[in-house]
Amino acid sequence: MAHPRYPHIFTPLDLDFLRLKNRILMGSMHTGLEDVQGGFPRMAAYFAERAKGGVGMIITGGIGPNEEATGGGAKLSTPEEAAGHRIVTEAVHAADPEVKICLQILHAGPLAGTPACVAPSPVRSRIGRFVPNELDEAGIEKQLADFANCAAMAKLAGYDGVEIIGSAGYLLSTFLVEKTNLRTDRWGGSFENRMRFPLEVVRRVRAAVGERFLLIFRIPAMDMLEGGMSGEEVVTLAQEVEKAGANIISTHFTWHEAQVPTIATMVPRAAFAEVTGRIRRHVGVPMITSNRINMPDVAEAVLAAGHADLVSMARPMLADPELVNKARDGREDEINTCIACNQACLDHTFMGKLTSCLVNPRACHETILVPRPAERRRDLAVVGAGPAGLACATELAARGHRVTLYEAASEIGGQFNLAKRIPGKEEFAETLRYFRRRIDLLGIDLRLDTRATADMLAEAGHEEVFVATGITPRVPDLPGIDHPKAVGYIDAILGRKPIGRKVAIMGAGGIGFDVAELITHAGPSAALDIATFQKEWGLDFANHPRGGVTGLVPQVAKADREVVMLQRKEGAPGRSLGRTTGWTHRLTLSRRGVRMVGGVTYLAIDDDGLHTLVNGEPTLFNVDTVIICAGQLPERSLHDALVARGIPSRVIGGAHEAAELDAKRAILEATELALAA
Repeated sequence: MAHPRYPHIFTPLDLDFLRLKNRILMGSMHTGLEDVQGGFPRMAAYFAERAKGGVGMIITGGIGPNEEATGGGAKLSTPEEAAGHRIVTEAVHAADPEVKICLQILHAGPLAGTPACVAPSPVRSRIGRFVPNELDEAGIEKQLADFANCAAMAKLAGYDGVEIIGSAGYLLSTFLVEKTNLRTDRWGGSFENRMRFPLEVVRRVRAAVGERFLLIFRIPAMDMLEGGMSGEEVVTLAQEVEKAGANIISTHFTWHEAQVPTIATMVPRAAFAEVTGRIRRHVGVPMITSNRINMPDVAEAVLAAGHADLVSMARPMLADPELVNKARDGREDEINTCIACNQACLDHTFMGKLTSCLVNPRACHETILVPRPAERRRDLAVVGAGPAGLACATELAARGHRVTLYEAASEIGGQFNLAKRIPGKEEFAETLRYFRRRIDLLGIDLRLDTRATADMLAEAGHEEVFVATGITPRVPDLPGIDHPKAVGYIDAILGRKPIGRKVAIMGAGGIGFDVAELITHAGPSAALDIATFQKEWGLDFANHPRGGVTGLVPQVAKADREVVMLQRKEGAPGRSLGRTTGWTHRLTLSRRGVRMVGGVTYLAIDDDGLHTLVNGEPTLFNVDTVIICAGQLPERSLHDALVARGIPSRVIGGAHEAAELDAKRAILEATELALAA
């Protein structure tokens, strides 16, 4: 029985030939498992775990219809390839016969990493590696035939349907806009002609699979770049896609080359749902909305408001495969929420690495990181309740060990307690809520305000100690480092010391950028307010000008401070930030007037400010405050004391390696150790 808080989520959706048991689907994500030799069994385990977790439908990562669509990546074009996919579909249907699984057909077009990539015109994408080859009539016919063949192979493989992605700067979307479609034949020019190729793809696919096979079309609901589609064109496309044979229309937001964040943690929850809702009023088929919908109450609100018929939750299913079951059972406080950090999912994808999840490293590693009951229950201690300690303690306890968790502070969280204070990172609090609940459910003996010592642990008689004592901020050996103007980053973030109007930040890593964000921020957090988010990124959801952005100048509120961010390395600061989110932080701070200077040698801090050499030239930064973000050192003193006493001890997280605060590595390392203990 559905939980009464979610009547819309748990209302089935009946099509003429197919029934979805609820309104939440696992959206498409390319994980890299598609490209791993012999990866189908791993894909099967990955998707089957999500099917057991309660979703109504699953859509795979993008699979190409031919070689030029993928640049050597995963494709489906032969019965032999379909046989591999059958391993996946059979696993999902065995896990829950009611769950439907669809193959996403993705033709990357100019974004395919191959010189053979194709497009309507030879217009290179800003993020593409090659100038695409212009399709002639024979080439267009080949692509159409390959789409239809791929869909037929998906049906042969046991999929319940296909999703055709027509957005994001991939092939179909490049036909739709004038900036990438320069043709003057029947495939270009007027919008009717520019729609012709995507609509013909839908018609060919429908003819190839018959009527009783689910066909979803992912429409570019808002391109979020100048020269994109107008709101009227998007509605027209949706109506024509419906006529051409689509059963469901899914909305997608932004081209990959657009300079607007859409799935980072700085984006408000369900920010774009109203755009889907506006299109939904003009079509007769069910519509899917997506992006930054990470908890069941958010999904329920979107459905209740009439913005969509179905909600896609992609990365939230990486974070917690059991999300839907937990919502159904009223166990929302047990959900391991996606915090939209991108660090182990999208960043990995764009670096050619296998996807995982910062808060759930088992994602895509279900056959490798396998939780098993401990052969013998042991009395274990974990010292430090930061991300590494929390992951370690809960995994150990889940396996049946008796765990005592010591934490010197009055609350769990470690560095996450700093992160959650940064505007745009409010989601980090959800991870701490999840771990607090896990501690209670697993019966872990949590001892806050307790600074564990070797003597204390020896007296307690624990069989082994896992040391997750984290880091200590590195204090540079610099004249004047103890001057009143010098403030450590922890004091700055916690507000324990005043920050002046003119500020220099020593260090331009992730912490330096977080500090800069905090001290330059004014007004509501854009991550919590959709109207503010639109202003900061120059968007207009209500009127949908061409591309959603033309004619609007980003308006970024900023504090009355002059801030300069410095780094010792030459070049532009921020290059070490995440691949898919770093640019957003650099751009935001630039719009707030933050100066960024590389090639800096620090000399001294005194009443005049911060004395430096910049590229060898003496330079004084006449500031009121110098915030020290000069790296970290591992805090291993407890571990060393335990080893000296012969007490078995393992060191994890920042205490093991503190080159850069890295919760992804810390949680993965802690999980691996706990599963092997």
